[in-house]
Amino acid sequence: MHGTLIQAPALPGAQQISGNDRVYTADQSSNTVSVINPATNTVLGTIALGKPRLDPSADVLGAMYDGEIDVHGLGFSRDGKWLDVIDVTTNAVHIIDTATNQVVRTMYVGRAPHEGFFSLDGTRLWVAVRGQDYISVLDWRAGKEVDRIRTEDGPSKVVFSPDGKLAYVNHLRASRVDMIDVASHRIIKRLPIPEQAGGGSSDMAISPDGRDIWLGMPTNGRTTAVVNARTFRVEAVLNTGPRTNHPNFVTVDGVDYAYQTVGGLNQTLVYRRSKTGAPPTLVKTIHNNGHGPHGIWPSPDNTRIYVALQNSDAADVIDTHTNSVIKTLPIGQSPMALVYVARNTPATSTNSLGRQGLGMRTQNLPLSVTGSSGQGTALIRALPGINEVTIGATGLPPNQQFTAYAGDGTRTTALMTMMSNQFGNIDEGLSYSYFFANHCTSVTLKPGTPPGEHEPGPAMPQA
Repeated sequence: MHGTLIQAPALPGAQQISGNDRVYTADQSSNTVSVINPATNTVLGTIALGKPRLDPSADVLGAMYDGEIDVHGLGFSRDGKWLDVIDVTTNAVHIIDTATNQVVRTMYVGRAPHEGFFSLDGTRLWVAVRGQDYISVLDWRAGKEVDRIRTEDGPSKVVFSPDGKLAYVNHLRASRVDMIDVASHRIIKRLPIPEQAGGGSSDMAISPDGRDIWLGMPTNGRTTAVVNARTFRVEAVLNTGPRTNHPNFVTVDGVDYAYQTVGGLNQTLVYRRSKTGAPPTLVKTIHNNGHGPHGIWPSPDNTRIYVALQNSDAADVIDTHTNSVIKTLPIGQSPMALVYVARNTPATSTNSLGRQGLGMRTQNLPLSVTGSSGQGTALIRALPGINEVTIGATGLPPNQQFTAYAGDGTRTTALMTMMSNQFGNIDEGLSYSYFFANHCTSVTLKPGTPPGEHEPGPAMPQA
């Protein structure tokens, strides 16, 4: 493997999976990047960018803490030499040398950046500053911002056309997609998303033939918009399910497919793409071997696709010929973005890697909903000094307060009160308590607030 390197998603003819390649996940709760060898499906270790959430030894929420919080976004250069990592809460952008696993540059941008990606020539990094309204264009070698491209509110991700001449930007707080001329940094088209797909887009991907752009819509939890990148028109709006997350693409036996993770249903959907502008056809529902499928990326040879399981601290390896999970790998805590990075030179397998976030206890429990319609899951995750309890529920009455209670078989303890959204979902309610140490075995969701409590305001949704 010393010839031309092709990165996924790729058209047929790209190189096979190699032991030089790496799969990376951005692990939000452990503040790490997990590193996987896809040739052996081995977790090599993690790169720590900060201390785990609520780590008492680091006073993570204190005024003296200067590490990173909420490792979330990932991108890479076309030559496979560089990985960029985005920290949502501390506004950081890191550049990691994929040969050595070392951070070679850290920069800070505007409020709440979400995803970033390298330009075709690798000299610039375009970062979507989702907490504001612009793309930050960075000269990452010099460590400085060289331009700001004003966009609609809440830009969430940037993807480049296969030839690198155009960039596309989706938005979490605006139902539009921007098309940008890369050479001039000018927005040349703005595409409104239909009302039935409204609610904002958190993630998107462009097909390797440059034809389709798929937009994941987690806020309304029900739709994915399919955009023809050549005509710049919406061709389809799909009912996918609550907490629709990341899309990506493969071609198998001459047939083009799109894969879409749906976090609220613990499913990855497989669609056959149309070459004529007709709506895609759902051909398979893959039930993930865990909870909260989020980031997704294929191998360049289109034989495997990898899915980060946000609420199981794991990654599924899927065989694209059978569309079945062939292996599940335990990784860092709360994996969000996932990318496959092909390399054509050997990487130092475990240099600079540690074990932060690995081997920590995680348990998923069915959520018992009483006094109301609905169903869901509770994730309990061990953190240093505390447990993180994450509540996800669907089918609830919309815009109502609910309280989650932990039970040990004889008594219950209130964990948190939260609001269902306008679609009757609770996407991610977070609480921190001693769940395992108190020998709790169940989580129940009930309407209202605990006796004697004042009613809280509505919870802010996460995407």
